Amino acid sequence: MARHVDIERLSAQLKSISEGMKRLESDYSDDLAAVHPEFRDSAVNLVHYVALRQSDIRELQEDLATLGLSSLGRAERNVLGSVNAVWTALQKLAGNTGHDLDLEGVSLQLRNPRADAHKKAILGDHPADRDTYIMVTLPAEAAENLQLVSEMIAAGMDVARINCAHDDAATWRAMIENVKGANAEAEKNCRIIMDLAGPKLRTGQLRPGPRVIHLRPRRDPLGRVIAPRRIRFMPDDVLQRGTKAALIPVPRECVESAEEGNEFRFKDTRGKKRRLIVVDKDAKGLVLEIWKGAYIATGTKLRLVRHDIGEELVYRVGELPAIEQPILLKVGDTLILHKDNIPGAPAREDAEGNTVTPAHIACQQPEVFEFVSVGHPISLNDGKITGIVRSVSDDQLEVEITKAKAIGSRLRGNRGINFPGSDIRLPGLTALDREHLKFVVEHADAVGLSFVREPADITLLQEALQQFPDKQVGVVIKIETKRGFKNLPRLLLTTMRSYPAAVMIARGDLAVECGWERLAELQEEILWFCEAAQMPVMWATQVLEQEAKKGQASRAEISDAAMSQRADCVMLNKGPHILAAIRMLDNILRRMQKHHFKKTPRMRELSFSEDSS
Repeated sequence: MARHVDIERLSAQLKSISEGMKRLESDYSDDLAAVHPEFRDSAVNLVHYVALRQSDIRELQEDLATLGLSSLGRAERNVLGSVNAVWTALQKLAGNTGHDLDLEGVSLQLRNPRADAHKKAILGDHPADRDTYIMVTLPAEAAENLQLVSEMIAAGMDVARINCAHDDAATWRAMIENVKGANAEAEKNCRIIMDLAGPKLRTGQLRPGPRVIHLRPRRDPLGRVIAPRRIRFMPDDVLQRGTKAALIPVPRECVESAEEGNEFRFKDTRGKKRRLIVVDKDAKGLVLEIWKGAYIATGTKLRLVRHDIGEELVYRVGELPAIEQPILLKVGDTLILHKDNIPGAPAREDAEGNTVTPAHIACQQPEVFEFVSVGHPISLNDGKITGIVRSVSDDQLEVEITKAKAIGSRLRGNRGINFPGSDIRLPGLTALDREHLKFVVEHADAVGLSFVREPADITLLQEALQQFPDKQVGVVIKIETKRGFKNLPRLLLTTMRSYPAAVMIARGDLAVECGWERLAELQEEILWFCEAAQMPVMWATQVLEQEAKKGQASRAEISDAAMSQRADCVMLNKGPHILAAIRMLDNILRRMQKHHFKKTPRMRELSFSEDSS
């Protein structure tokens, strides 16, 4: 049945929407006056978009589509101009030629010059044939390995991200020097963004376990040894950093005395006799192989056998790092979250298996306890474990575990804590953030503010940045809380007081706080608001995660990476296969750019066969 469309009614509705935009612009006049001059027009457009989305216009959209007109589904880039252009077209259809609006200067093109300028200001020039930038979190190895950083840039990294929640200033400085060195070699300008840790709630440390290392040779599916385990002996007076080989500290004399072909004999912690063969000696120490499984602990006696001269020397293994013993939690278990900064420990049971003392662990930000009440949900380790707060006291929370793996889920130290149902009110800028900010301003192109909830959080950062008037550092706000999402328009307007600026959709904590089922809806809305604000938006968390960590992306990850092309920048996290992940994302973004710009389809010719069935 044909749909009847009342053009006069549509015209009146559009006129009302346009007038509402002007009224809201007046209501937001103070906020608009405070934004940076470069963002003034963009901020006005954002307010117009807020006005447009304050009512349900789905029926209006259907009527406009019936007439072959724009349904305002892509009005974000110029909201008032789009509404007025459609209103003018309606007047033409109705034959009211005497009521044309003056559209001179109204820009409705696919690309928005102001948005492009804002993006370039904070992210730099985009690579050829790819509008969407690639940002990569630098691993600790990037501090030592210039070649790795060079290969990351060659693979397609446009922005290097450093997370201040990890490592230290010396490591960050080395990372930055390598990025700058790689830039000079490649004649590129990979930008640097440093994220402040913010008021992230985390578990405290666990009670240290034994100082032992387990050496396991490689076996086939039938359990037969097919390759030895390779390890490295290093002098115990040398700073040790992670490598692919296990590191075992020994006296320097031990390293100097051993030669290729020598063997070390020892009894492991179980009393089993084992031997290690020296297969190489270099500037770093000794490389050895073992063909049987063994447990080596701090203080293990090593007998160096030098067959060529018939001599045996005895040494001891130096101090090994303690093994963290995670807390195993099952549904129904009790976990005590306490203020005291004491190491956490698993539950203690009696001979009959009854719990004598429940598992416990500290919260690194105990001031959060005053915002939590009985019955509030709690999420641990990015939602892998959930529970309900059963009791609250001045110094601890008693939590009943309601979701975990059937065999139990492990909780380690320094893992995330979320209270999705609690109105957490912690300062957006911690004392540690303020200390790190001095380094960030000196070395980075932009600073990321984590766990933004209120405009006041952003204001704290902006006021802190005023202490460095000679430095122009961009601001990136991370939307990862329920309160931050609800306050999004105000947060954007407050952020616009800085220039340049951007928004990151931090999907990890956002999903935990708001619910996994709502994540797709929330990220869509954030994309819309950021496009209306003409502010660059970053798509982050778990992009091609399996590709970066295991070298094999899932089908869902490929689709997610393709959808990410609608953002201005996509973030990859570190992993042993990060170079392959960067190349894959670069390929996907280049391909999708031919089909989409933001959420607008681009109808290039399609390759298909007329003979195909």
